Amino acid sequence: MAMERANLLNMAKLSIKGLIESALSFGRTLDSDYPPLQQFFVVMEHCLKHGLKVKKSFLGYNKSLWGPLEMVEKLCPEAGEIAASVRDLPGLKTPLGRARAWLRLALMQKKLADYLRLLITRKDTLSEFYENSAVMLEEEGAVIVGLLVGLNVIDANLCVKGEDLDTQVGVIDFSMYLKNDIDDYRNLNCELDTYKQSRQGLDEMYNEARRQLKEECQLRQDVENELVVHVSMKQEMEMAMKLLEKDIHEKQDTLIGLRHQLDEVKAINVEMYQKMQSSDDNMRQKNDMIARLEEKTNQITATMKQLEQRLQDAERERASAEDGVRKFKQDFTNKADSLQKQIAQREKMQLETDLKIERDWRQTLQNELERERETIAQLTAEAQQINGLKKEFHRLQDENTQLKGICEEQEQALEELGCKLSEYGGQVWLKDKDATHCKLCEKEFSISRRKHHCRNCGEIFCNSCSDNELPLPASPKPVRVCDTCHALLLQRCSSNAT
Repeated sequence: MAMERANLLNMAKLSIKGLIESALSFGRTLDSDYPPLQQFFVVMEHCLKHGLKVKKSFLGYNKSLWGPLEMVEKLCPEAGEIAASVRDLPGLKTPLGRARAWLRLALMQKKLADYLRLLITRKDTLSEFYENSAVMLEEEGAVIVGLLVGLNVIDANLCVKGEDLDTQVGVIDFSMYLKNDIDDYRNLNCELDTYKQSRQGLDEMYNEARRQLKEECQLRQDVENELVVHVSMKQEMEMAMKLLEKDIHEKQDTLIGLRHQLDEVKAINVEMYQKMQSSDDNMRQKNDMIARLEEKTNQITATMKQLEQRLQDAERERASAEDGVRKFKQDFTNKADSLQKQIAQREKMQLETDLKIERDWRQTLQNELERERETIAQLTAEAQQINGLKKEFHRLQDENTQLKGICEEQEQALEELGCKLSEYGGQVWLKDKDATHCKLCEKEFSISRRKHHCRNCGEIFCNSCSDNELPLPASPKPVRVCDTCHALLLQRCSSNAT
């Protein structure tokens, strides 16, 4: 089996090398009648058939080549179009014919190496169709797949519908490869040794790159987790700020209510002051009345004196008049004393009542002031908490700035990598700092209008002028290209197809 694998590997190398050299010298699109292309499909059919397990069916025992190729559709969704096209072809009736049509369509799509690479990486799936010593499960299969990458430079236009793929006999024509057989065999051995050495070096580079990728992925995951924590903390801080604002508004409403109560107390004090002034006016009026009574008393005394002078002649009348005056004085004095005592007692009671009311209001105002002082102390503590939260928010802003600086450094590293790639690819990779406007629409870049490199020409465009993707010779997968390169590449593909 090892000898068979070595022979198949050598035949694959010869057929692929001969196909590439003849196609480049041919200088135009290959068709189905091109002999080196037919021999290539025969050799690939023998390589894929090597080590196939025999499966039992209703018609007997057979080897199905279509089974493993059909599995590519599950591994790569892009291969679904080829599989669907093969199933829809009306002239294909056997699994072998479908497998031959699949190989031709994959070569036209320039995806044959990619599809087979995906297939050989799934050895657990291939073990259902191949023996353990088959070419597709050994190192020779990886070598053949690596050689198939060179076929991406060939443009082929194959008419699958017109060919009878079910009944073709796959016979290898060795006459095409007998020239300089010994030299070619030596060259093949040298190439195999060189490939093994380069393969070992590439495996080491791949393992190192994979380890670095895992470390960067872990670092990125840690940064994302920290960012999620910062976002949650920011949301909590915003919620706390909203609650504090709500409490401040409620306390402001309380202060407004206390101010209204204080205004009412002031109005009551003004009213009490007015009442005190009215009581003072009443006192003045009463004093005026006493003064008038005293004046009247003086007048009566003067009248009594005149009566004494007039009634000096009549002692009885005078004595009786004196007794009457004495009694009148005594009664008036008693009445005046009792009246003054009543007035003083009433004034004393009124003043005590007013003083008691005023003391109660003062005590109430003091209690209100103490409560306001406690509220102010609470507000001061809450303001200190808000200042602490502000400091924490500024610290988070500083950390966010540091993260942005790290992102900018990574972008600069990607820019340097693009410059190195531009040196190897031959295209000029323009730096981000050298471009301020879009190359196509000449709009100025900003935070909302980001910069994007065209992978074909290396210039910098905005997103609307570079939202196209096409596969390039340096990258089989679709990458970003500008509108100008997109139109140019489509025109070139259409001219090559015609």
